[in-house]
Amino acid sequence: MQFDEKWAFVRKKPKHCDPRDPADTEQGDNWDHVAFDPTHRLVLSVVPGKRTAVQTDALVKDAHMRTGGRMLDLLVSDAYPAYKPAILHTYGETIIPPRTGKPGRPKRPYTVAPAGLQYATVPKTRHKGRVVHVDVRVVFGQEEAISAALAASPVSTMIHTAFVERHHGTDRNRNGRKIRKSLGFSKDWKVHNAVTYPYSATSQGTLKLPSVQRHCAIADPVPSSCHQREFDALGWDHGGLLLTIRMLDIPYTR
Repeated sequence: MQFDEKWAFVRKKPKHCDPRDPADTEQGDNWDHVAFDPTHRLVLSVVPGKRTAVQTDALVKDAHMRTGGRMLDLLVSDAYPAYKPAILHTYGETIIPPRTGKPGRPKRPYTVAPAGLQYATVPKTRHKGRVVHVDVRVVFGQEEAISAALAASPVSTMIHTAFVERHHGTDRNRNGRKIRKSLGFSKDWKVHNAVTYPYSATSQGTLKLPSVQRHCAIADPVPSSCHQREFDALGWDHGGLLLTIRMLDIPYTR
């Protein structure tokens, strides 16, 4: 499974946001935190929002839940430091030190990586905005076990994040709100997040979503009073994974 984040923005870029203005908390940078299954070309989880450790932890937990809590052969991400504690918190085992009977406070419980956890990162070196070198670092697990997992993989024999990054490019091509250097960016934070889910799902090519029904009150001709009605797209089972799409009833604005 590969983890990565895709950048976009809502209404204005962060350099124009005022941290002292509460209205700007839902403007500026908006990142899609994505967990991707390269074997089935399947988006396991998407968590849109600010690029924080809380969002990263939510992504790893959701991907863990959607894979049935199984220990996967290999986890790969870029060098974003929030992934290591999130993976350890989700997949790790809690060790409770035994009481020694001696005076003093007992040792606190701590979390360790289980024997079957394999996690590697691909730090990238950039020059003038372009990647000039990609390194590989093993964070959890043994190199021999990771090499065995790569040898058994039907899609790749190298450690990289190319598959999830390819999905990012496809998603930008399909979703005009994510295209760089355009006027199609979102103007509303909740709408931006809501639209992220169906585009991620339909990029799989196997799930047909119902059309989003929009309605306006007859007595109110203002288009902004339109709402996207709540809908659930359930029942798509791909490789034992159930994808659930939920869109909330929110005012429809760009």
